[in-house]
Amino acid sequence: MSSPKLATSRDESHHGFSPAEYQARVDLAAVYRLIAHYGWDDVIYNHSSMRVPGEPRMLLMKKHDLLYTEVTASNLVKVNMDQDLDEKSGVNRPGFTLHGGVLAARPDVNCAVHVHTNNGMAIGALQGGLRMVSQAAIRFYKRIGYHAYEGITEDFAERERINKDLGGNRAMIMNHHGLLTVGKTAREAFVLMKALLDAIDIQMKLAATKGEVVEIAPDICAKTAEQYEHHDAGRGSHDWAAYLRMLDNIDTNYRN
Repeated sequence: MSSPKLATSRDESHHGFSPAEYQARVDLAAVYRLIAHYGWDDVIYNHSSMRVPGEPRMLLMKKHDLLYTEVTASNLVKVNMDQDLDEKSGVNRPGFTLHGGVLAARPDVNCAVHVHTNNGMAIGALQGGLRMVSQAAIRFYKRIGYHAYEGITEDFAERERINKDLGGNRAMIMNHHGLLTVGKTAREAFVLMKALLDAIDIQMKLAATKGEVVEIAPDICAKTAEQYEHHDAGRGSHDWAAYLRMLDNIDTNYRN
């Protein structure tokens, strides 16, 4: 009888990556594919990022010139968040400026998602920001920051101001620019972005009616926001496997 094959830290099924890094790559590639699936992508622009397991100062991002539907686990680019990088390194300079700065400043964050949807930019130009007018919005009750527009995010000096405005929050509206969500996992960052976009869409539809809008009472908001945090740490976390199954039914190539 032949001896059983010994497990190794790297093997062909993981494309030469450790199992932990490969899983992080699959999850981040899935985020990119899901963003494309829901129509939140912007050709090759916008970005999501993931901290590399076991390498806290390294992050994964999409290669600059790839469509979201072309992103796979193996073609994600791994870069040092503390370096001064641009497209010559394979990553988009503004995207790296934003994501590298956030991940460097927030050790509790392992994944960040950034999109430029029309409604996301529109709410950043409205006084008052996100209002508590839907259940989706309540996830962000006293948990969202706002960052004033400074132009295309290329200057590393802006990182400090972005991080100050994000603070310890789980989301940020970048005025006139787009949206950012962060999480300990790819699932958390993605689901928060979906909830934020849903909340903004609902708010915009309500505003278009020109009717009087009733906001949810602060005590109910506080209670429900805590309920969501327990939900996300428990039964809610099972939805990530469902999202991956949905992608697998469309195209499994993101895992390659």
